[in-house]
Amino acid sequence: MMGAIVLESARYMPKIKFSFALVLASLLVFNAQGHASEIKPSPDEIAFAPHKALYDIKLAGSRSGSQILNISGQMFYEWQPSCDAWTTNHRFNILYEYADSAPMRITSNFSTYETFDGQSLNFTSQRKRDGEVFEEMRGSSSMTDALAGNAIFTIPAELEFELPEGTLFPVAHTMAVAQKMHEGGKFYNATIFDGSDEEGPVSVNAFIGKSVQPAQLATELPSTMDRELLESPARAVRLAFFPLQDQESTSDYEMNLVFHENSLISDMLIEYDDFSVSQKLIAVEPIEDSCNRKEFNE
Repeated sequence: MMGAIVLESARYMPKIKFSFALVLASLLVFNAQGHASEIKPSPDEIAFAPHKALYDIKLAGSRSGSQILNISGQMFYEWQPSCDAWTTNHRFNILYEYADSAPMRITSNFSTYETFDGQSLNFTSQRKRDGEVFEEMRGSSSMTDALAGNAIFTIPAELEFELPEGTLFPVAHTMAVAQKMHEGGKFYNATIFDGSDEEGPVSVNAFIGKSVQPAQLATELPSTMDRELLESPARAVRLAFFPLQDQESTSDYEMNLVFHENSLISDMLIEYDDFSVSQKLIAVEPIEDSCNRKEFNE
């Protein structure tokens, strides 16, 4: 959602929603109304590829007047199915350098547990500034039979959001976009909630672009990387994130990514008002399904 990617500091707190940092999968596919329906993948359907990956994060550009001098670091990302849900883990280690203040190192962990039916999500995160915890979040969210729902945080206490009808959690949203790609669609809009911040659900526009050839990617990525994962068909996708409550005409931020049908994201550029950040894949390897669900291959 795909993925994927949180950048954070004390004064600049851009937070990329985790939708595309998360991955698609082939057990469930969501139709245009957001309902889940079970399918059995065929050879020309979406490939199932749990994996762990490492990305380099760098400042890609800044506008005149920006206080950001440099951003550098790494993100470790792991996604796999448990026996009844998709589990994800993101770990960030990022150094921020400013024009008018001392540099700052931010480390964070963010984990989610999203059931296969797309109806519930548990989430937890912790962020540290120069080794000191400055933010913790924990909670759960669920959608009712009427497709509306709520999100309740235990940390911070008493924080709660109503989730509009049709709200999708991260993996569900990623699969919906993947399905739209298979149908030949060029645009998809949805409301998503991932529990990564205190801002609640957001509206996301996805623009599906041209194919990216594996041969082209092979020349740009390390030769030691797992080539089987990289050879999965890929498309250029652009996401625009809008605040749900403010109804602003301009997006909070946008991102371009190379999105593979097997779930891998091999390249990403996140654009804010006054700077942009790149996230490039430098290592990846598959993870075996611990539940060994044979039905995926039947």
